[in-house]
Amino acid sequence: MMGNMIRGASARDTHNTHNTDSYSKGSEDDVVVVLDDYPSSEISEPIFRKGEKLRLISKEAYWCRVRSVQTQKENYIPSSHVAIVYHGWLFEGVERQKAEELLCLPGNRVGSFLVRESTSERGLYSLSVKHMIVKHYRIFRLDNSWYYISPRLTFQCLEDMINHYSDFADGLCCALTSPCLSGMTPPSDATPEAPPVVMRRNFDWRKIDRGQLVSTDSCSENMVSYGVRNSIAAYLSFSGNQDPAHTRTQTRKKKSKSVYVISQNGLGNIDYDDDF
Repeated sequence: MMGNMIRGASARDTHNTHNTDSYSKGSEDDVVVVLDDYPSSEISEPIFRKGEKLRLISKEAYWCRVRSVQTQKENYIPSSHVAIVYHGWLFEGVERQKAEELLCLPGNRVGSFLVRESTSERGLYSLSVKHMIVKHYRIFRLDNSWYYISPRLTFQCLEDMINHYSDFADGLCCALTSPCLSGMTPPSDATPEAPPVVMRRNFDWRKIDRGQLVSTDSCSENMVSYGVRNSIAAYLSFSGNQDPAHTRTQTRKKKSKSVYVISQNGLGNIDYDDDF
């Protein structure tokens, strides 16, 4: 059906997509996107919203048995209300106007895109990209089955084309950023509860017992956090557990100075001597 449009495409994609007159079992990898609210809001509260992604369980005549990605609930929806999505960005049987509606849904951003297969002639594709407006680009196919938008750039498969235009705009309105999300994240009426903020009580460092600073006990009663205590303990172990006052005194007695020693060949070598 789709030739070499996707590298390594399976034969399953070739035979399962148009068998609407009989029962066919879907795969867990089969995803469909809702094209219109179902049922219509004029009739009742919609079960599925436009742009929602569903797992295709099976196709039965003109109906699809689907499972909601968000709620995991199963139900039926007319086949005419959904489009099969391959690889996250190839939408089968989506018209130009419907592509614009999907790309304008909340959650899409500049560079969001989808590739849509012609509803009238199989094997013809268009790239739709969200920018200031939704831009559409015809994808041409050569006799050798390679694809291109601009004649100077040809690709063996659609996947290679998408990968290239994700890195470079190369004549498009912008580089491709992410596939059309199609309302993957449902709107929430309830404002999510903010995580609790844990406040440490104020204390004076000068009043902290030295034993608390070096203690590695994980008890919560210690006023110094476990991470800070571990850092202090590591520092003391590297410094040889010397007394801090003694270490500072010894450090002040030492100076670090660069001494340039000129060798016989005239090249400058650098020697560092802490005791100079």
